[in-house]
Amino acid sequence: MMKAWRRGLIAAVLILALAGLALLWLNLREESVPGTSPPQITPALIERGAYLARAGNCMGCHTERGGLPYAGGRPIPTPFGTVFASNLTPDRQHGLGDWSADDFWRALHHGRSRDGRLLSPAFPYPNYTLLTREDSDALYVFLRSQAPVAQANLPHELRWPYGTQLAQAVWRALYFRPAVFQPEPARDAAWNRGAYLVQGLGHCNACHAPRNALGATPGATDFSGGMLDTLGWYAPSLHDAGEASVAGWSAAELREWLKTGSNRHASALGPMAEVVLGSTQHLNEADLAAMGRYLQALPQRGAARSRPAAPPDQALRELGGKLYEQHCASCHGEQGQGVAGIYPALAGNRVVTMGNSSNLLRVILRGGFAPATAEKPRPFGMPPFASEFSERELAAIASFLRSSWGHQAGDVSELDVNRLR
Repeated sequence: MMKAWRRGLIAAVLILALAGLALLWLNLREESVPGTSPPQITPALIERGAYLARAGNCMGCHTERGGLPYAGGRPIPTPFGTVFASNLTPDRQHGLGDWSADDFWRALHHGRSRDGRLLSPAFPYPNYTLLTREDSDALYVFLRSQAPVAQANLPHELRWPYGTQLAQAVWRALYFRPAVFQPEPARDAAWNRGAYLVQGLGHCNACHAPRNALGATPGATDFSGGMLDTLGWYAPSLHDAGEASVAGWSAAELREWLKTGSNRHASALGPMAEVVLGSTQHLNEADLAAMGRYLQALPQRGAARSRPAAPPDQALRELGGKLYEQHCASCHGEQGQGVAGIYPALAGNRVVTMGNSSNLLRVILRGGFAPATAEKPRPFGMPPFASEFSERELAAIASFLRSSWGHQAGDVSELDVNRLR
C-alpha cells in the first residue's frame, strides 16, 4: 500500500515537473531578442514614431483623463478586474528612461517587460507582436523624445489568480505566439498595408472579436463582433452586413467615416468615437485607403438570425410610439428619416436593427456624441434620456424603433435596460 502511494506521489511530481517545463518552453519559445544597435535618432524618425503612436491610439489608454500625455494611470476595466495603463514617458524611475530599444521591442513583440515580468494581455501585445522592428524602434524614439513625467505606475486590481505571473504564463502558453506580419503575395501592397494596420497597430479586433472565458480572441483576423461588458457597448461584426460590414460602402464613404466619424450610413459613438478622435482622423490618405481596402475585402458571413420567439408586446410598442412622437420625431423624423448631415436616419439603421440591442439602449440612456474632428469640428449630438424615462418607457422606445418602418428586430425588455443601467 505504501509503495503504491509513493509511486503515485512520484508520478504526480513528474507530471507537475513536465507541465512546468512545457509551460516554461511555451513562454520562452522564439523569445530571443538579438542585440541591435540603438536606432539613430533623427527628426524624421521621431515624426514617424509620432504618426505610428497616433495610428495605434497609444495616448487613448496611456493618458489619464486630464493627465499629462503618456504618463499612464488610466484605468482599463476588464471582466477580471481593473488594469492601469503604464507610464510611457522617459522618466527613469517610473517610465521608459532606462529601457533600451530591445526592451521596448520585447514588450511589444513578446509581451514581456524589461524586468522579465509577463504583461497583462489587456495591453494588446497579441496584436502588437505583428509590428516590424523598424516601427517598434520609431515608436521607442518618439516616446523617448517626450517630456519625462515622474508619475508612479498604479498596481493592477485583478482578482486572484488573474494577476499572478503563473496565470499570465498559462494564458500566454495557451493563446499567444510571437509573429511578425507577413504580407500575402497574392494581395497588392495597399491590401497588405491595410491588413498590417488593422490587425497589428490598430488592434481593431481587440474590440471587434468575441472573447472566451479567459479573455482570448480567436485570432487577429477575426472581426466577428464582441461585447465590451465592462463598458456596456457591443463592437459589431465587421463581417456581417447586418451589423458593421463596410463591404457595401463606397471607398469615399468609408474614408469619410474613418476621417470624420460620420457619413450618410453611420456615426461613430462610444469607444469607436474615441478611436476616430485619437487615431484614424490623423492617418494620411494612403493609409486610410489601405485600411478601407482591407476592411471592404473581409469575408462576409452573417450571423444566423431567426424571428423573435416571443410574441410582440403591442402595448409596449404603442407606448414607445407615443414617446417617440413626443421626444424623438422632431429630430429623427416621423418616419425615422432623419436629416442628412445632421440627425441620423433611424429607418434601416443597423444600430437599431442588429440582434444585440446594447448600443441602441446605450445611446438612448447616455446620449450619442460623434467625435469633433478636424473636418467636422461641430457634430450634432443627442442628449441622454436615462433620467427622463422609466425602464419600461426606455424599453418601449427601443421596441418601437426595432419594429417600425419595416424593422423586424424584436422587442427589448425592461431587464435588458436594467442590465445596462
